[in-house]
Amino acid sequence: TGNVQNFVMASTSSVYGNTTQIPFVETDTCDRPLQPYAAAKRASEMLGYAYHHLYGLNFTALRFFTVYGPNGRPDMMAYLVAESVAKGVQIPLYDGGQMYRDWTFVEDITDGVMAAADRPLGYEIINIGRGEPTLLKDFVQKIETLGGRKANVVNKPRLAADFVKNQADISKAQRLLGYNPQVSVDEGVRRFWEWYEKTILSES
Repeated sequence: TGNVQNFVMASTSSVYGNTTQIPFVETDTCDRPLQPYAAAKRASEMLGYAYHHLYGLNFTALRFFTVYGPNGRPDMMAYLVAESVAKGVQIPLYDGGQMYRDWTFVEDITDGVMAAADRPLGYEIINIGRGEPTLLKDFVQKIETLGGRKANVVNKPRLAADFVKNQADISKAQRLLGYNPQVSVDEGVRRFWEWYEKTILSES
């Protein structure tokens, strides 16, 4: 492991699959991934344990829940909706938007990452979310309200890799990391839209 003393990994809530246990708790077996991405993340968590066991590496896997905010990837949902509202770009809306996601603003995510980086914990897996899921349809409507237009959506069946609801149990993050998400979904969407208008639309 060289000079690395504490390794913090970006994992994903997708490792939980379509579990019926809500909210998602880190003690879930997570042995039914619905897509290769989730399977690869779970395998990385397990590889981290092997390094901890053999070499004493401090390894913390943070399971991120539906990250959004400024400077996000353009293929992520918040960005796609903003593009649709602002430019009329057609986007799919799976299952009529009847899926709950634990939308977590990027600044809260980075607070969790920095807290984990400052705290060598041996081997731990920790959820980083808000613990307050919002319906996808409602999330879309929040962006529509800010943009003053409807998104150009096409309703499609829910994908086989999608789950109906994700929600983080963040009690472990609160206990071990002092994690306390600060940005509500309403505030986060407002900040995201302001960034999008100022940074993306102004360059169009």
